[in-house]
Amino acid sequence: MAEQNIAITVDSVVFCKVNNKFKVLLIQRKNDPFKDQWALPGGFVEEGEDLETAAKRELQEETGVKVESMEQVQAFGKPGRDPRGRTISIAFLSRIFCEEDLTPSDDAKDAKWFAIEKLHNMDLAFDHDEIINVAQQFL
Repeated sequence: MAEQNIAITVDSVVFCKVNNKFKVLLIQRKNDPFKDQWALPGGFVEEGEDLETAAKRELQEETGVKVESMEQVQAFGKPGRDPRGRTISIAFLSRIFCEEDLTPSDDAKDAKWFAIEKLHNMDLAFDHDEIINVAQQFL
């Protein structure tokens, strides 16, 4: 059997509730693939790193937001979801109750809260629209 080269990534879906409406936290990608497109905060899991720890680290690195706990939502691994090669992403969900100050850094050019109903007009990177749709079922 041929050796598989599969990368493991994590993505964080962070919802906050404002005036009984949910917003989701997105970052604007600084680098390719999908440079300048909006995406969920996330990235590659480091060697020996726990999945939830990786999701919290990437979230804090890219947005400045620190969360205490996350809930694992689902794995996303359709071939072709990442042009860099076969990638499986484990999505995590966090709910926070305020629009925390965002400090984009690392791989993020910008970070903003978006009303969920505005997302269907946006072309998100990777399969992040699908991930957000699945995560919404946990609200």
